Amino acid sequence: MSESSEAVAERFEELYGAAPDGVWAAPGRVNLIGEHTDYNDGFVMPFALPHTAVAAVTGRDDGVLRLHSADVEGPAVELAVDALAPESDKRWTAYPAGVVWALRAAGHPVTGADIHLASSVPAGAGLSSSAALEVVVALALNDLFGLGLRGWQLARLCQRAENVYVGAPVGIMDQTASACCEAGHALFLDTRDLSQRRIPFDLAAEGMRLLVVDTRVRHRHSEGEYGKRRAGCEKGASLLGVDALRDVPYDGLDAALERLGDEEEVRRLVRHVVTENQRVERVVSLLESGDTRAIGPVLVEGHASLRDDFRVSCPELDLVVETAVSAGALGARMTGGGFGGSAIVLTEEADVPAVTKAVEEAFAAAGFTAPGSSRRSPRQGRAGCTDAPGPCRPDAAAESGDRTAMGAILQAERRADGVSPGDSLPSPPWDGGAEEERVAHDQVSRLTRVYSVIPGG
Repeated sequence: MSESSEAVAERFEELYGAAPDGVWAAPGRVNLIGEHTDYNDGFVMPFALPHTAVAAVTGRDDGVLRLHSADVEGPAVELAVDALAPESDKRWTAYPAGVVWALRAAGHPVTGADIHLASSVPAGAGLSSSAALEVVVALALNDLFGLGLRGWQLARLCQRAENVYVGAPVGIMDQTASACCEAGHALFLDTRDLSQRRIPFDLAAEGMRLLVVDTRVRHRHSEGEYGKRRAGCEKGASLLGVDALRDVPYDGLDAALERLGDEEEVRRLVRHVVTENQRVERVVSLLESGDTRAIGPVLVEGHASLRDDFRVSCPELDLVVETAVSAGALGARMTGGGFGGSAIVLTEEADVPAVTKAVEEAFAAAGFTAPGSSRRSPRQGRAGCTDAPGPCRPDAAAESGDRTAMGAILQAERRADGVSPGDSLPSPPWDGGAEEERVAHDQVSRLTRVYSVIPGG
């Protein structure tokens, strides 16, 4: 759903009997390149979407947390902040409650809140609906309780909330993108030390368009496949004697694969992560040199790796990519965690009608419902992180130039959290529910959405 800030504030007043202290928003994201690299200390390159999670919030000082979602019928859920405990809540409320828990666990004096949430970020579409929810709650509490936290710090705490409180072994990219992206740019993020570089990405000025195709196949990280791949990557790093697969150099990949012997599943995972990091660096180089159209084949190459090595694609995603490229698109790939969700398509402005029509016809021929189409432009993140190296850059070790020290600090935090794959995760409040997300790939009544995204537009 999509609601204005005014509508969210009005609904808050209906629920809680008084106007909120404020209304905040945080966007979903699209990852241009760099998939399943963030939890391997690798490189990613997301940018923010116009779709946002919106929160109307009032702070409390009595230890009570009341949560309500526009997409869940019934009264607000009431919790005691002192009783919040990891993996104790399997409802949608685990996401905002987890943020409160993470802030308090880090020593920040959050003493309660009344919260009403709404979102236009499609759930399960690989566009980071849960991260947007976490970040908007963190942003509101940061302001209301005067915590003074920077965007990267909020992102780290939101990741910890999802890792530990919710039980989902996600990386740091989604929360950082929601908190720190800048309009008209993609964010080149090193997930080891959280250092960032904003890369100009103005497709409209170059006569191009990026389409985001939501297959409406809903992924479920709770089914365990995401966690299995993360565990496989960690096994690969252990077998190779490195801290993370980020440490396997591209020119040393063949030797690394040879050392893994008959560990075929691990070999595939390692090959994807190492080559994907190299693809991110290639895309950064191409964009900075002004050769934007040349990133198209890199996107296609990345999709093949996700499909064949990491094995997180699905027939619907493959159909979008194959059809779009055959119809003249410059490139395409799945985006997000996989097992459903969305694909991105880079195309010339003049070719948008033909590419969109081809995808629509391909889905119709496969028995799927014809896609809808809308025009969108990405936004900046909502934590006020618009200056480099401003609020979104890690301070302390990173600002002194000691990136190794910052990386070591973050790795120690991850080990202390004991992140492990969860088997039964809650769904965000605007999610269609577990039953919808477990729909088999051969169901023929699938709704597909095509969004037109113009960075810089």
